[in-house]
Amino acid sequence: MTLQQIRELIADDIQAVDQLILNRLSSDVVLINQIGHYIINSGGKRLRPLLTLLSARACGYQGSDHLLMAAVIEFIHTSTLLHDDVVDESDTRRGNKTANEVWGNAASVLVGDFLYSRSFEMMVEPGILKIMQVMSVATNVIAEGEVLQLLNVHDADTTEARYMEVIHRKTAKLFEAATQMGPILAQKPELEDAFAAYGRHLGAAFQLVDDALDYTADAEELGKNIGDDLAEGKPTLPLIYIMQNGSDDEQALIRRAIENDGIKLIEEVSQIIKNSGAIDYTYDVAKREAKLAQQALAPLADSDLKQALASLADLAVNRSH
Repeated sequence: MTLQQIRELIADDIQAVDQLILNRLSSDVVLINQIGHYIINSGGKRLRPLLTLLSARACGYQGSDHLLMAAVIEFIHTSTLLHDDVVDESDTRRGNKTANEVWGNAASVLVGDFLYSRSFEMMVEPGILKIMQVMSVATNVIAEGEVLQLLNVHDADTTEARYMEVIHRKTAKLFEAATQMGPILAQKPELEDAFAAYGRHLGAAFQLVDDALDYTADAEELGKNIGDDLAEGKPTLPLIYIMQNGSDDEQALIRRAIENDGIKLIEEVSQIIKNSGAIDYTYDVAKREAKLAQQALAPLADSDLKQALASLADLAVNRSH
């Protein structure tokens, strides 16, 4: 299935969530409206709320609270983007200037806080304790992941295990929470572990490919500057692979790039990555995660919605941005 075909399966739900996001984003504080609308409407994939909608329908849920939780998931994701861009001093996201570049760091952080608090205000509405448990744990784990990533910055000795721990906390945990919403809302606890595993492995695959694309994609198509991770001193898997498998000279140059010189060495680093097999290795790990995501769907009865979830795992790996 293509992404368009997947979206068509739940087109009415997607439209309803888009409207709900706009409604719940509103505030009588003008700057919150401006920044919130700017980032929400800036062309994101909306993959996480899509997962909530698909998982709920795949579990046979017939109510409307999945729309609310899809919006909650998107608000939490958006708030992390606002905070991330401040921490990373980013100036471009999805082909546009970041909110912190337009309005400044203080406004971006505070509006990110507003989106977090608004999401918690919304998630209590279904009145389901398990939802609040899953979402509160997820936001805490995401925050821990951000701090762990900060500790790895400019550390050329970061291991693959430490890198994967950051991915699982920072990215995969929200995917996991998004897909868990389906069986929770449908009151099918026997499917919760399967859907959580699906989301966790899908999120890991998605982030691994993002980290590979940072060195291989077209900047305009990717929507951000190529080499941003290197500029920020982030030792992602392509670099870690070279630190473990490259020649002494290659390792020395990568160490310099991670610890100090970053973007100044982007051409040399990109060439080493291209010639080393680092990208192939990163994609192999991503494909392994995508396969585990698909295998986690085994307890689910066959349907177009199950096929859509399986296809998303393939699409997470086979994309150019």
